[in-house]
Amino acid sequence: MAGAAATAAARTTKPNIVFILADDLGYGDLGCYGQKLIATPNIDKLASESLRFNQFYCGSTVCAPSRCALMTGLHTGHARIRGNARADLLPEDVTIAEVLKGVGYRTALVGKWGLGTAGNSGVPNRQGFDEFYGFLDQKHAHTQYPTQLWENETEIFLDGNFGPRRTDYAQDLFTRRALQFLNEKKDGPFFLYLSYTTPHANNELTKQTGNGMEIPGENPYANKPWPKPDRDFAGVVAKLDRDVGAVLAKIRELGIDEDTLVFFASDNGPHREGGNNPELFDSNGPLRGIKRDLYEGGIRTPFLARWTGSIKPGVTDSVCAFWDLLPTLSEIAGAKTPAGLDGISFAPVLHGRALPARSYLYWEFHESGFSQAIRMGKWKGVRRKNRQSAIELFELSADPGETRDVAASAPEVVRQIATLMISARTDSSMFPIRERT
Repeated sequence: MAGAAATAAARTTKPNIVFILADDLGYGDLGCYGQKLIATPNIDKLASESLRFNQFYCGSTVCAPSRCALMTGLHTGHARIRGNARADLLPEDVTIAEVLKGVGYRTALVGKWGLGTAGNSGVPNRQGFDEFYGFLDQKHAHTQYPTQLWENETEIFLDGNFGPRRTDYAQDLFTRRALQFLNEKKDGPFFLYLSYTTPHANNELTKQTGNGMEIPGENPYANKPWPKPDRDFAGVVAKLDRDVGAVLAKIRELGIDEDTLVFFASDNGPHREGGNNPELFDSNGPLRGIKRDLYEGGIRTPFLARWTGSIKPGVTDSVCAFWDLLPTLSEIAGAKTPAGLDGISFAPVLHGRALPARSYLYWEFHESGFSQAIRMGKWKGVRRKNRQSAIELFELSADPGETRDVAASAPEVVRQIATLMISARTDSSMFPIRERT
């Protein structure tokens, strides 16, 4: 009896938090979001035990700015890092890890970072993480067979990847390190940011061979009548699913299911890199666009939230974004929410209540010109390549695939969005606006 009371008391304190982030996984790449050709049984089971979000947005349509929005609670009109340049968070930037560490969490990043360079202020150990194992740089993270990784601020070499037979597959290393962390920190509270690098392609290998999808061992899709890059893409997604399953199994084995809040998401929409054909798998589901687009397919992510016994499984259409994670986790962990954020807490949604009101979501993208997007209620405005371009307007409630530009029939909405596209951002010397025609 006393033991049961102690357990109940323990479960009223701060939950452990595990955030699993896939890389370039599309909205439609999971069975729970409609995928038909690739089986994802472990993530689908997680979805059945989770609150599944239908309208959750990434921070950007490529990895570094998306991860910056996730970590700092700022959208790309205010975030430090707004593109895939090699750049550093600064000491004054506040991350989820810093906030959670400040209220007693042990913090670990395993996998891809992309927000700092070696020896500078943006490295994970100087941004709130007690432990780091993985890739600092997003371009280095293209390969699944690196010759070196980082352990905290020390570069370590992987002997198995020197020579013609490469044996150290990055995702295997990340999964093992994540399981080790869970074993060691099971008494919590802890924050594990497990930032996988699949199913991102090896773009450099693609240029050499036409197939940038690296997969170890046997591929369950090897005999499918598809081009080899597509067979390998499917195999990589299946491996991602198996490894997510291993992490969830470890949480169950340790008996900390009811003490652990698990999130699963992707950093941006699906890619057409590595020889992969996203149309074959309908990787963006019913949405328009892929990675590097500000249409829904480039920025909407599968998003799952499971906290056994605390979050009721189901589905929500609440409109949330990566920059909402910092205020949400601050509230859940009992930490003070940093001032000046773009995000709001969606903790009420996790407990079956309404999302607090907000007026809009904003994105900007700096590759191939300067593009912007605004989500404002049922409306979505997109302006591509320069600030003089006409704004395309879509009524997402009736047209989630963004097939009909209704700007001509709603000029007042277009004017509101145009005004927001000016006021929602500040200039960045690191990411100046470069217009294209």
